[in-house]
Amino acid sequence: MTAASEVKPRRAVLEMPEYHPPLAGRELLRLDFNENTFAPSPKVIERLHQVTAEELTKYPERESVEAIAAAHFGLRADQMVLTNGVDEAIHLMCCAFLEEGDEAIICTPTFFMYDVSVRMMTRGLVKVQADETLEFPFERFKAAITERTKLMFIASPNNPTGAVVSREHLLALAEAAPQAALMVDEAYSHFDGESVIGDLDAVPNLVIARTFSKAYGMASLRIGMLAGNAGLLKYVRKVSSPYNINGAALDCLPVALADKDYLAWYVEQVRVGRDRMMAGLRELGVPYFPSHANFVLMKIGPKHKELVAAMRAHGVLLRDRSADPGCNGFVRITIGIEEHVRMGLAALRSSLEEIGWDRRETGEPAGPQPGEDEREFE
Repeated sequence: MTAASEVKPRRAVLEMPEYHPPLAGRELLRLDFNENTFAPSPKVIERLHQVTAEELTKYPERESVEAIAAAHFGLRADQMVLTNGVDEAIHLMCCAFLEEGDEAIICTPTFFMYDVSVRMMTRGLVKVQADETLEFPFERFKAAITERTKLMFIASPNNPTGAVVSREHLLALAEAAPQAALMVDEAYSHFDGESVIGDLDAVPNLVIARTFSKAYGMASLRIGMLAGNAGLLKYVRKVSSPYNINGAALDCLPVALADKDYLAWYVEQVRVGRDRMMAGLRELGVPYFPSHANFVLMKIGPKHKELVAAMRAHGVLLRDRSADPGCNGFVRITIGIEEHVRMGLAALRSSLEEIGWDRRETGEPAGPQPGEDEREFE
């Protein structure tokens, strides 16, 4: 036995779940990963073409761009930390505020990276499962807070459900756990969500994460942000690499932020497309959760894998969310520009027919029921 074969990782690494998103072979209509389905602002593309050889030789400097981004969102520079996407933002929050024995609370189903990053630091991951409506379980989440709670992660709108958490509930949770940081993940807030960014000055333990991957269409550049109390973010900066954002992303962010018209156009495309998708699902009899994000979660039932395969054969990628807690038989479809929504619905109609799908397989009634609660399946 060699010395190398005896090297063991940390206990946390052995126990943590792995996350390997199925990103290979995606040269089709990408309605699986909630990406912008069209493009970033043309001005971003123009700026990329202007990158010089000299710029590529220099280490990236994020502080000046942080100041620009902070001003754009009405914040001071010390209230902003740019990150390598929201993934790194989550990781940095865990590194800064968690140690073994501490607890972090999440509501499942939700974004998987909370689970991964928390487990790197502590065994104290507390999961509060949503009920069958997949709405945020405020009372049970609040009841899970203890003196050991040091971090709370809440996505609003949530992934994969599209549900939002009210500002009232978010602020109440921050107040209930003054010893803990509350990170509100607003990755999808552009599409329809009540932001709490205006509450940062009044709530010292509140932190907001946002991404420039979705509405801004810059997922490949890997850039996101944390906004919050300057006293909290100084600890995040201590655990952050000084060169965590690549130079191209830093060059493009101010351009993307400045092009408000393009952002408004794409967001409107998604909002109209989302309404069209949900209307199409009602017509097809497919149960779904009303969404506030750029995707819709559908209840397909036992034939969820067959549907994903049939859609791929039609040139459209979907994301099977059946492995998520409480989501067995559920499939998620991304909403993009009008043309892509039309293509997605056409492929869905054909695929459901090909696999012989029947709404009754989902356990839902055969047709719409009078008085059906709009928060539940439509």
